[in-house]
Amino acid sequence: MAPAERTGYLGLGSNVGDAAGHLREAVALLEAEGIEVDAVSSTYATEPVGEILDQPDFLNAAVRIRTALEPEELLDACKRVEAERGRSFDAPRHSPRPLDVDLLLLGDLELSTDRLTLPHREVTTRRFVLVPLLELDPELALPDGTRLAAALERLGPGQRVEPLGR
Repeated sequence: MAPAERTGYLGLGSNVGDAAGHLREAVALLEAEGIEVDAVSSTYATEPVGEILDQPDFLNAAVRIRTALEPEELLDACKRVEAERGRSFDAPRHSPRPLDVDLLLLGDLELSTDRLTLPHREVTTRRFVLVPLLELDPELALPDGTRLAAALERLGPGQRVEPLGR
């Protein structure tokens, strides 16, 4: 029996080279990995967050996917897509990168391993994640029932997220 398909959400980001091209190519590469891309959000220009703030702005988007891959298999596919677009995994955390593909949500799975936490631990605290996710699904909630629209409201001002269109 084939594994059941799940709906998931990935966050895409880039701030090196042709950032818009990296995001577009990520969608094609995900599909080449056998991951069905159902919907792609608008692209947003966002300010860097995390440990290294002195770097170019990011372009961010979210994609809704359908996949039968298990969580760690999906993570591996995301890492292959990042590598295909030139990401170095030796660079410091939060440094500039041509492509970042984050596994944010996968069905109603809650998981914590050495490599992967689902839902992504930053999904409710980062405006650049929440805005494109809510564009794809305004009613989206975490497995524990936390509504992402409410999480966005709680963030208050800050973390510039400027829509650029599709």
